[in-house]
Parts: sequence; structure tokens; C-alpha cells
Amino acid sequence: MRGVIWLLLLAVVAVVAASLLGPNDGLVSVYWGGWRTDLSLNLAVLLLVGLGAALLLGVQAINSLVSLPRRAGQWRALRRERAAEAALREAQAEYFAGRYGRAQKAAQRALVLQTDAEALAGDARFRLLARLLAAGSLHRLQDRRRRDAMVERALAERPGTAATGGVAGDDATRLLAAEWALDDRDAGRALEMLDALPPGAARRTQALRLRLQAARLARQPVEALRTARLLANHQAFSPLVAQTLLRSLAGDVLETAHDLQQLRRLWNQLDAGDRRDAQVAARAAQRAALLDGADDARQWLRPFWDRLAELSREDRDSVALALADARSGIGNDWLPRLELAAQSYGHEPAVVAAVGLALAERRLWGKARTLLEQAAASAALAPGLRRRAWRVLAEMARGEGDEARALGHERAAASLD
Repeated sequence: MRGVIWLLLLAVVAVVAASLLGPNDGLVSVYWGGWRTDLSLNLAVLLLVGLGAALLLGVQAINSLVSLPRRAGQWRALRRERAAEAALREAQAEYFAGRYGRAQKAAQRALVLQTDAEALAGDARFRLLARLLAAGSLHRLQDRRRRDAMVERALAERPGTAATGGVAGDDATRLLAAEWALDDRDAGRALEMLDALPPGAARRTQALRLRLQAARLARQPVEALRTARLLANHQAFSPLVAQTLLRSLAGDVLETAHDLQQLRRLWNQLDAGDRRDAQVAARAAQRAALLDGADDARQWLRPFWDRLAELSREDRDSVALALADARSGIGNDWLPRLELAAQSYGHEPAVVAAVGLALAERRLWGKARTLLEQAAASAALAPGLRRRAWRVLAEMARGEGDEARALGHERAAASLD
């Protein structure tokens, strides 16, 4: 096809030349000294065109000869630039392939070659990427001293604006340094790096994930809970995972309380959504019961106990077990709630056990005995709660003067692992 096109073009040129030059009868006379030369106009035009082409080619040849040293220097600089870029690409490939020793050497070679490449000498992004690859390789090789030195060099060099890698480069370096610190179980350094991030970068999902890990590692449950809630708002977790994580962290916050006053303060500091969670309220009530705050525990549990029908089976079990722990000093105002719960959820061992223990606390032995016997015989209950039910039954039997039955209940309690 290409040959056919060239033939067509030659035919067109031939036709045009024949049309323009064929009927031309002009004459050109050239006088030089005593000589005269007559040329046809067509030949004169062709000679002039040829002379112009020869002059042009001569000028280009001279220019190429004069610019040869400059072009040789450009070629050598281009070779150095390509060698540096090839070393950087090699470092990336080796790093992702898991050959960290080779990756570190290639990254160092790229840094050395960059200093000789004029076009790359001021490229801050190239230098930053090479240093991060070298630092990442050293981290994988467990060479923490050289890794930290490389990170400090990357942070010490301030390239300037974001266009040259300044702001973005600092953020990338600090995020990676925080991640490496977490791998080293160094929560303090990780938090130091994350605290140095600008506000915008600190709200990124990756930064928040690292802060959550660092806060949990540093045993800062309040900060971990706040960070986890931000991540949940950013939809970084699925709804189920977010709920489970927030519950766990809220429980960790409550477990840090060493007295009842501190527990009240922490409870009030929790987000309203956490306080509306039945499992979080159950954890708070159990902690309050341990700190001799049964009244506060029952106050926190009452809204959930009043709407047991709206709770899931798991939440009802948690609320019931928390009430069992917080039954000390329970008042008569709870009796209608307890009787209604026993009627509605008499098939759920946790609710039965909680109601039985609460009624026993009020010394309503007749109602409590049936419920406690049912709970103590249920294999679905935790051994600790069943043991508690057997012991309360033993106390009731001993109070009635039936020592044989009391001993039987105590043996049943002791047999539970």
C-alpha cells in the first residue's frame, strides 16, 4: 500500500512538472568577464534550487560539527539520568519482590547517581522516594539505626512547596515512620510522628488507623475510642465491626476507673451513642458493682431493663448478668420489673438467674428458689453464675435449717469448673 501511494505521488509530481516546465520557452543569460552563458529558464531554476539545498546542507554540517561537544555532554547527562531512574525502578521492583537487601543497595545507588545527573539534582521527589525505599528496606532487615537515620535525613531536608514534594513528602515520611514504630511496638514514637502531622493529614483514614493502633498499644483507651469513632464516621469499618470495636474500647475506658467517682466521670464523658448501647451499659454496671456502686449500676441498667423486648438476646443476657452483679441493696421498685421479666423471658437462663438472685436479695425465698434451681441446672449459663446460684440456694436451705440440702447445693457448686 505504501509503495502504491509513493507511485501516485511521483505521478502527480511528474504531471505538475510537465505542466509547468514543459511549455516554458524562457532564456537566462549569465555574463562573467568576457564570457556569456545561455541557460534555459527551467535549468536555471533547478540550479538555483540545487545551490540552495547545497548551502543548507553545508550550514547544517558545520553546525553539527561545532555543536558536537555540547551534544556529547547532553548524551552523557541523559545516560546518567536514565541510570539513576533505572536504579530507582530497580529498587521499587526489588522491594515489592521482597528482596530488601538488593532494594536498599539499588536505592542508595539511585541517590548517588542523582547527584551526578544535573536534571535530577534538584528533584526532591526522586530523592524522597529513594530514601523511603531505602528506609523501608532497612526496616524489613531489622536495621533500625540506619532506618531511623534515613528517616531523619528525609525529615531534615525541607524541599519547600508541595510542588517539589515538601508537604506531601513530610506526610508520607511521618506516616511510614509511625507504621514502622508500631511494628517495633514503640507507641511513643508512633504517636510523636502522628502528632507532627498537619490537621488535614491527621484526619486521613490511614493516619487515624495508625493512631488507633498506637493508642491501644500505649494503653490510652479514651484516645483510642475517640479515634475509632472518627474512623467509624469515615466508614472505615463495616457497621458490625465498628459496633464491636466501639463496644470493646468503651469497655476498656470504663475498666480504667479506680473508684466510683472516676467511673461516673468516665461514663458521662462517653458519647451518647455509647451510653445507649446495652452492652456498654452492662460493662459500666459491672464495674460499678465492683466499686461498691450498685445504686449507680442499677440506675444505668434501668432504661434497658424497661425495654427488654427491644433488645437482642445477647444484649438481654448482658443486661441480666450485670443486674445479677448489681443486686446488692435492690429496692422494692424493681419487683414489678423482675416479675414481668420472669414471666416474659422464663426460657432465657441469664434473665432467670438475674431475677432469682435479685429476689433472693429481697428475701423472697419462695419465688427465688424455683428460679435459682432452674438457673443452676442450666448448662447454657456460665459456670460462675451457676455456682453463685447454687451457693444462694445453699444459704436459703441453711436458713431454713435443712443442712443436708445445703451441703448438697454446696457440693453441686464445688463440682462446677
